[in-house]
Amino acid sequence: MKTTSFEFSSDGAVALIRLNRPDKLNALTFEVYRELTDTFVRLRDEASVRSVVVTGAGRGFCSGGGVDDIIEKLLATTPDKRYAFTRLTCDLVQNMRLLRKPVIAAVNGIAAGAGALIALASDIRVVSAQGKFAFLFVKVGLSGADMGAAWMLPRIVGFGRASEILMTGRTIDAAEALAIGLANKVVPPEALMAEAMALAQQLALGPPFALAMTKEMLNREADMTLETALEAEAQAQSLCMESPEFAEGYRAFIEKRPPRFSPG
Repeated sequence: MKTTSFEFSSDGAVALIRLNRPDKLNALTFEVYRELTDTFVRLRDEASVRSVVVTGAGRGFCSGGGVDDIIEKLLATTPDKRYAFTRLTCDLVQNMRLLRKPVIAAVNGIAAGAGALIALASDIRVVSAQGKFAFLFVKVGLSGADMGAAWMLPRIVGFGRASEILMTGRTIDAAEALAIGLANKVVPPEALMAEAMALAQQLALGPPFALAMTKEMLNREADMTLETALEAEAQAQSLCMESPEFAEGYRAFIEKRPPRFSPG
């Protein structure tokens, strides 16, 4: 896969997306939004890719929408075009969540605005000790409920804490992010990429169908009752038992060896 507005590479079964505007703290442009969205769609059919890492070049993860590239232009355009843009931003999050492969955010610096939402839409967040999050939409006169923030953040940190974070737009450092569950792990800056890539490699060696089903059920069950969720999980687990992955996991256990799961 070739990209023009950010770096894309693959190391075996792990794909690496690196936002690459370090002089702008990797601020997003219309082009980056579109190409990121398209890339996550295309990754669905890339059988060789089994996990994805997203990070930023330089000292920032992503500072959100560029002031000159996006905000200034939105102020000068029509309501219809503004809505088309907000739909585009939501499409990015939707396609990250619809990708049936693990996505890891390696948060190397500030993740602000839309950058915080790219990290939030990832399945796992490995954060540098210098990393920070800022859901700062209200500070520029916008709703804190942007790009799925009001749906995802309460499910990660709790309703009351999410309300405070989205209403104040304050900055959350790495230590607090770990304490409230926003970060899965905090590591020294120099260890960030090695840690994120090692986790991605571990997941890439896992059972693709089982991992895909796990992510799908995490997405779907958020709006289910317990009774409905239990039935959905019973059906999902039954499907997994029909997969060759289940038999391979059993054989590996009996033979006391690591399982060898084929691409899904």
